[in-house]
Amino acid sequence: MIILGLNAFHGDSSACLFVDGKMVAAAEEERFRRIKHWAGFPSMAVEFCLQQSKLKVKDIDVVAINTDSKAARSKKLEYILSGQASLALIKEKLSIRKKRGGVEECFANSFPNDKLAARIEYVEHHLAHLASAYLVSPFSNASIISVDGFGDFASSATAFGQGSAIEIEQRVYFPHSLGVFYQALTQYLGFPHYGDEYKVMGLAPYGEPRYRHEMSDIVNLVDDGMFQLNLKYFKHHKHPIAYQWEDNAPKVGALFSEQLKDLLIKKREPHEPLKQQHFDLARSIQDKYEGAFFHMLNNMHAHHAVDNLCIAGGCGMNSVANGKVHLHTSYKNIYVQSAAGDAGGAVGAAAVAHQRLQYGQRFTMQHAYWGPQFSDQETKRILKSYASDLKQTHYEVHFDTNFDDLTSLVSESIADGKVVGWFQGAMEWGPRALGNRSILADPRRQDMKDILNLKIKRRESFRPFAPSVLRNEVANWFESDADVPFMMKVFQVKKTMRNQIPAVTHIDGSGRLQTVSQVSNPRYYALIKKFFELTGVPMLLNTSFNENEPMVCRPEEAIDCFLRTKMDILVLGSHFILRTK
Repeated sequence: MIILGLNAFHGDSSACLFVDGKMVAAAEEERFRRIKHWAGFPSMAVEFCLQQSKLKVKDIDVVAINTDSKAARSKKLEYILSGQASLALIKEKLSIRKKRGGVEECFANSFPNDKLAARIEYVEHHLAHLASAYLVSPFSNASIISVDGFGDFASSATAFGQGSAIEIEQRVYFPHSLGVFYQALTQYLGFPHYGDEYKVMGLAPYGEPRYRHEMSDIVNLVDDGMFQLNLKYFKHHKHPIAYQWEDNAPKVGALFSEQLKDLLIKKREPHEPLKQQHFDLARSIQDKYEGAFFHMLNNMHAHHAVDNLCIAGGCGMNSVANGKVHLHTSYKNIYVQSAAGDAGGAVGAAAVAHQRLQYGQRFTMQHAYWGPQFSDQETKRILKSYASDLKQTHYEVHFDTNFDDLTSLVSESIADGKVVGWFQGAMEWGPRALGNRSILADPRRQDMKDILNLKIKRRESFRPFAPSVLRNEVANWFESDADVPFMMKVFQVKKTMRNQIPAVTHIDGSGRLQTVSQVSNPRYYALIKKFFELTGVPMLLNTSFNENEPMVCRPEEAIDCFLRTKMDILVLGSHFILRTK
């Protein structure tokens, strides 16, 4: 049974392939198009997934997509009849619906010589999110929550998973949305781009929740365990927002209304400097989101009384809140897959389609390495094609290095303050670099954040860098012993250890850790272990291999990024380049 899962016609377009109930490939379209959060039909991701199993479009049995235009029909009609929406808004929604119905047409245009014969399975947006977390988790039962902007007229859903079944219990419908709340306030803080919410998370620890009272006027927690927006501060429910979801980077117009300016500080423009009032507003936004999130979780736990929780949706990427779940709720075991946002909806749609056809069989996602990979032979050929570029500059190229020698060289170089591009195995699924498309550095250096931003990343100085930690050493360094293979939770670094790893300790003493095991990634584990033996510190600073672009996918992109930045070493499988001057 060949099932192709899609997240299409939205940001972070993606595809995954299930063969007989198990995932064999997954990738986001942005990695191939080289445009962040690329929105549209993910034809290149589809092509990659099929190539992994030597399949053609004609071989697909089911195409599962994470949207269903028939969902919430009565709620949509009720809203239209309420008179709240303008005629222009209604026309916009109908136009979007029409575009999302053309899956067969998209395949015909993208693969004109390979006819699609598959059945199209439409999966309601939040069911796909819920399934993307629970149906690939290790749990036999769990509470499940999906929180994001909007999908199929809903913004949130809570459910209970038992065996292979998911029972949705509550939904929050349009126009109320925690995702819209967070995105609107992110825009208000002067971060206008799609996906900028993580900047607010990074900024928040520099402030205090001085606008907590104002936040309570914007978001109201209700007795049924859910929430409502004070709609006078928003405009998405009345008038069309300038959305761009077609074949490019997503764009979203301003979501907040003019009344917000009467409640809060003056709106910050992107070019204006950050001040303490902006730090405080960021902290207040994060504080309010966490309050609403934990309000929903505690209501769920009161009904379910289980220890297991699965989190999905765009807001599932809020690793700061995820790391505090065990402090503010009774849940003990928390699973967040590596692509919790809309990209992950492709996995959820495929998993739901599989359950509908062969109820009972489940697949557990234990790692995130589902993307393209390249042999040493391929990377050697590509490296040799750059010979003329390398000869004109100060580089040494070394081929076919013994792995023990390679880990010794790289760990010693990192300990000496060098910055290393580390390109290994299959590309990660999801937005986090997890040791296969990573830039690595020494977590012990106080100045390493500045070095990385100067040499490569060129990003805001307030944004933290993450530690990749040997799994069996986590409890010695963090206020938790949780397994976090996908870097989806933030925990406090032990106070006694913070001065040893300043480069990966945020201003509030926290770190967004990734746990690394020998089973899930033996090469990355071996490198960190070698660094541990050398320095006594069982972790490396890990950031995504890119420079204000999507994470590198192919060796050529890694080499280009290395050459145009001031990275010191590039490792491609068993081959490496040293910058000599």
